[in-house]
Amino acid sequence: MFKKMASLSGNKEMQQARMLNGYSPIFTQFGEDIFASDVVQMCVDVIATECSKLQPKHIRIDNNGMQHIVKSSINRLFKFAPNEIMTTRDFLEKVIWLLYMNYNAFIYPMYDLKDDGRGNQTREYIGFYPLNPTGVTFLQDQSNRLFIEMAFGNGDKYTLAYSDVIHLRKKFSSNDIMGGGTFGKPDNRALLKVLSINDSLMQGLEKGMKASMSIRGIIKINTMLETEEQKKERIRFEQNIADAKSGIVPIDMKSDYIPIEANPKLVDKETLDFLDQKVLRHYGVSLPILTGDFDDEQYQAFYEKTLEPLLISLGQAFSKTIFTTRELDVGNEIIFYQREMMYLSTNAKMNLLKTAGEQGLLTDNQKLALLGYPPIPGGEKRTMSLNYIDVNLANAYQMSKKNIGTDGGDPIE
Repeated sequence: MFKKMASLSGNKEMQQARMLNGYSPIFTQFGEDIFASDVVQMCVDVIATECSKLQPKHIRIDNNGMQHIVKSSINRLFKFAPNEIMTTRDFLEKVIWLLYMNYNAFIYPMYDLKDDGRGNQTREYIGFYPLNPTGVTFLQDQSNRLFIEMAFGNGDKYTLAYSDVIHLRKKFSSNDIMGGGTFGKPDNRALLKVLSINDSLMQGLEKGMKASMSIRGIIKINTMLETEEQKKERIRFEQNIADAKSGIVPIDMKSDYIPIEANPKLVDKETLDFLDQKVLRHYGVSLPILTGDFDDEQYQAFYEKTLEPLLISLGQAFSKTIFTTRELDVGNEIIFYQREMMYLSTNAKMNLLKTAGEQGLLTDNQKLALLGYPPIPGGEKRTMSLNYIDVNLANAYQMSKKNIGTDGGDPIE
């Protein structure tokens, strides 16, 4: 893959890009600590899994605002496999995981330049690759053009024009270029406090349970024994325990057995739920979404709070990098369509079919897809109910009916 990535590291005229906040734009990966938590992993996995159902499309919007799917190399790649080792679902899931792990995700769109027959060169895209650099450095040349130098785990470094790299950012705040905190890394300090408390409680539970099951009683020896004698007495007591199949341990007059009641102090359920809820709220994932036991309203809230911003970010970042200014001006755009509304309940689907179907908004195949059925030949036609009529036609109909009645004629039925 990287053989086609133009390396510009030999350009001696480059210098580190200057940032307004005074920090040098050199960043390293960080943020894996929080992924030791099972709750964090489940939250990110839910978000990445939902985003993997998106359907990215290259469209063109005409002057009337109508969207048209373009026959292009981009749509060919996004249909099944953006690159030779990933399906579209794998690609999207990988991008979202990288974004949540590092608060930054880099994607390299690989292309060949082709002559369009009119003397113009166009890009024919041949692959989209999510990158996972261990460090990135931002550079600029004498014309202030921005470049990005990426270092990878095998020691290789590549320098690319920043405008040729799709860059997604999460929590883009104090840093001028990167997502995350001031130094372009995830700032997980607040979350780590919660996870640390949760981990301490879980360890305490584990140790408390082990302790309650390991020490069951104390043998009190009523005579003064030397160290060696104490050892012999302990061995004798343990042997009595091993031989006491009936559960009764025989001891002599000089020993007393004091039982210890097993009553481990467990953390109350409300405290554990409170800590888990703080993690869930941090990622915008509710418990019903996490367990899969959600209704339409709960999923809609999850979509609007957590998924929709990701969809908008993906579409804008891809469009900005893939298309030239001229191509954007004439309506070219990448849109990540949300999955078909299969999460709706059966009643909600039927209500949607009734409302949208009667208005002629859905084709027959779209109606079938909503119910989970495959398309049929000729299913692209739209049908609608005759119970609806244009307002102007309705007014004209009523006026003509009134006039006929006034003239003494029979009204129109």
